[in-house]
Amino acid sequence: MATFADHPEIPEALENLLKEGVSTVFLKADCTARVKQGHISAISLDEIEGEEWNTSALRSLVEALESIVENNSERSDCFLEIDRNGCKVFQIGDLRVTCAWPPFADAYEVTVVRPVTKLSLPEYELPEALLKRLADHHRGVFISGRPGSGKTTLAQAIAEHLDEEIGAMVKTMEAPRDLQLPPRITQYAPLEGDLEKTAEIIFLVRPDFVIFDEVRRARDFEIFADVRLAGVGLLGVTHANSALEAIQRLIGKVELGLVPQVLDTVLHVEKGEISQVLELRMTVKPPSGMQEELARPVVEIVRFPDGKVLFEMFAFGSEIAVVPVGDKANKSPVLKMARIEMTKSLRDYLAISALEVDIQSERNATIYVPDSMIGSVVGQGGAMVKELEEEYDLRFQIKGLKTIPRNLDRIPEEHSGNWDLQSQRSMGGRQWEQHSDSNKSKRRKGRKRR
Repeated sequence: MATFADHPEIPEALENLLKEGVSTVFLKADCTARVKQGHISAISLDEIEGEEWNTSALRSLVEALESIVENNSERSDCFLEIDRNGCKVFQIGDLRVTCAWPPFADAYEVTVVRPVTKLSLPEYELPEALLKRLADHHRGVFISGRPGSGKTTLAQAIAEHLDEEIGAMVKTMEAPRDLQLPPRITQYAPLEGDLEKTAEIIFLVRPDFVIFDEVRRARDFEIFADVRLAGVGLLGVTHANSALEAIQRLIGKVELGLVPQVLDTVLHVEKGEISQVLELRMTVKPPSGMQEELARPVVEIVRFPDGKVLFEMFAFGSEIAVVPVGDKANKSPVLKMARIEMTKSLRDYLAISALEVDIQSERNATIYVPDSMIGSVVGQGGAMVKELEEEYDLRFQIKGLKTIPRNLDRIPEEHSGNWDLQSQRSMGGRQWEQHSDSNKSKRRKGRKRR
């Protein structure tokens, strides 16, 4: 287990760069050394005066680091974490060392990362209500933040608190393993390179709480959901610019109704401090701004601990809308967000990029398309419009783009999937094809009658 500020003796040239306050050292062939240093609230990237590191010096450094790991094999915090063509990752005490060389990198490079501070949970001065929430083993928690914001430091503090103060059995899933934790907290790496296999073993050792460090890829979020739904308390560390973005990363990986069961608390970290705490709750009601008869399952995203609802998540047609709950004096935010989501959805569904939507109310909307395509969108006897109305729970009018109101802002094409007709067909747009083909056949019959 890695211990803060403790590592075996390393080459002097590298040790001299690890001065107080230095969190990261960057070494690259034919470049002078650079370091990130300073308090977490004001980190700077500085160039170190001196000679450039050459390829030979860096190759020798990598060999020396490899020897240090081999010579300290009895230490649980010294090991080769990753060994691939062109890259090796070592854990050497409190140092995580990433080495890269051609053909993976364009030149030899060594990056050394270490924590520069270690905090206990009381030092964060959290309110009692939040401490009780974190002590509950049956929760799904995200710690979100930008790289270097202090997410891992907070995760370590929570893990130690659960182990020492609450008496919970805590395990970790890490890739790579670099959390600095008490010896009795076992740290698991990807088993045979697969975190899903690690999760299978996690269930067998019956932990009360699991720390899942670095939830990044889509599959990681799916594994997070699987472990949480199995009843294990789970804390995941993920990169995100805001707490809301961390929640949105679950969309598409977890069904809407399961989101609050998988994730019920998000702690967002900025500059080493918890800047926001959000709670997720499931309810059934009409989304803000909609009429009573449009009630549906809604996930409320609530500010903790005052309980103010900031956002709502709900199914809107085939899309999941995340809508801010704003001042009622303004136009309903759900209509603003719904218009963007509906425009995107209809552009994709109908394979018409030049399409705009105007939602007049919670019950009525107008779809504007090129005049030449109005017939296709309406369909025989209004069949296509009826399908759309059933899908979106709205009454639609179909009009030509020439009649679009001047005060209606156009939705940029970046909000659409930019699918062409061939893409729509290849992705299974059978309903569109059915109506499109039927319209084409009707036009052919019309020509024959002429």
